[in-house]
Amino acid sequence: MSVNLQKGQKINLTKSTDGAATGLKAVMVGLGWDEVEQKRGFFAPKPASIDCDASAILCGENGKVISPDLNTSVVYFGNLRHISNSIIHQGDNLTGAGEGDDEQIMVNLQAVPGQIAKIVFVVNIYDARVKGQHFGMIKNAFIRLVNMDTRVEICRFNLSENYANMTGLVVGEIYRRDGEWKFNAIGQPVAEASRLDSLIQLYR
Repeated sequence: MSVNLQKGQKINLTKSTDGAATGLKAVMVGLGWDEVEQKRGFFAPKPASIDCDASAILCGENGKVISPDLNTSVVYFGNLRHISNSIIHQGDNLTGAGEGDDEQIMVNLQAVPGQIAKIVFVVNIYDARVKGQHFGMIKNAFIRLVNMDTRVEICRFNLSENYANMTGLVVGEIYRRDGEWKFNAIGQPVAEASRLDSLIQLYR
């Protein structure tokens, strides 16, 4: 049964609440959002679609990004597959239209290189300031983890706060501690993140 997480809540992915091993090998990290319908005049042009981009920032034990090279330290729409093949982005969704996950990132926990201690999942609005867009124009944002073997949802974190004037979000993180994988629901807004590099800077 899926666990609905609150901001700041953590869940152990390696062991269940009774201490037994979950046998979890790989997870699908699904991120979703919907646009708030914008009011406009009868003759006003249709507003531009909001292009939200989900990415995974890869950090070491020190909490810093593992390399200045984006091809080895970040999985995003410009680098869909980590060199280890353990973290794979399923591709960019330019509009967020439709129900369910808008973007998905697959993580093979057993194959994640030892130097990666934390995988941070972020979302930013591409060209937000140029288009006059922000997360106050987004609703129903969430992150969820699904067991890749059973296709059963493990947990979900709904981001229900008011993120007006924010253009980026640090949504959650999967991290390794004492040989166990855990997930932390974060939901931290970032004011200026029209480009992914603004979010990466948080971990440099």
